[in-house]
Amino acid sequence: MFNQYLVDAEEPLLFHTGLRGLFPLVSAAVERVMPVERLRWVTFGHLEADECGSMNSWLAAAPHAQIAHGALGCLVSVNDLADRPPRPLADGEVMDLGGKRMRRIETPHVPHGWDAGLFFEETTGTLLCGDLFTSMGESPAVTDVEIVSPALAAEDTFGATCLTPGTGPTMRALADLEPSALCLMHGPAYRGDGGAALRDLAGAYEERLAAEGVRLHGPVTPSV
Repeated sequence: MFNQYLVDAEEPLLFHTGLRGLFPLVSAAVERVMPVERLRWVTFGHLEADECGSMNSWLAAAPHAQIAHGALGCLVSVNDLADRPPRPLADGEVMDLGGKRMRRIETPHVPHGWDAGLFFEETTGTLLCGDLFTSMGESPAVTDVEIVSPALAAEDTFGATCLTPGTGPTMRALADLEPSALCLMHGPAYRGDGGAALRDLAGAYEERLAAEGVRLHGPVTPSV
C-alpha cells in the first residue's frame, strides 16, 4: 500500500505526494474532495521517491502551493529539488492551517533518513507516521486490529528501520502524545490506542538492537 493523506482545512495540506507516476491517480482522488489548485501545502516525512517523487507535479498543478519540510531536509535536498522555495520547519513548529494544526516533530533516523520527521495533527490527535508500522500485502483502509505484529513481519523482510540507541526513546516520545489515530504510509490507518502501539513497537526494536548490537559489534577476525 502507498497512502497519501489530504488534510482538509482553510489551507489544505497533502502529506506524501506519491511517486511521479502516481500523480494522475492521486490528483484525481484529491479532485473528488476539492480542486487541486486549492492545495496550499505539500509535505512528507523524509526524502524518498514514494514520499515526495511527484512534488513538482503538485507545484505545477497548484500555483499557490509550497513544499514544507524540516529545515535540515530543505537545506540538504529540497532547496535544490523543488521548483519553488520550500518553507523550512523547525522541530515542534506548528502550521496553523485554519481548522487544523500540524506540528512537525523531528525524528532523525526513525524509522530511517537523517531528515526524517512526522506530523501530529493537534485538533484530532492524529499522528501521520510515515514509514513506521510498515506492513506487507493488502489491507483495509482503516483498522482497529493491532498493527505491531504485521510491522515486525515486514521488518523481518526489509530491515528498513535504523536500529540505534535513539530509536526506542524517539518512539516512546511519540507515544507520549497518546495519538488516537495512526496514519500509516504502507498499511491501514489505525484507530485505537496509538500510544500503546508505539510503545510495543519501541520495545520490540530495543530488543532487536540489543541482539543485533552483540552480533554486529563483536570481535572481528581479520581476513588473511
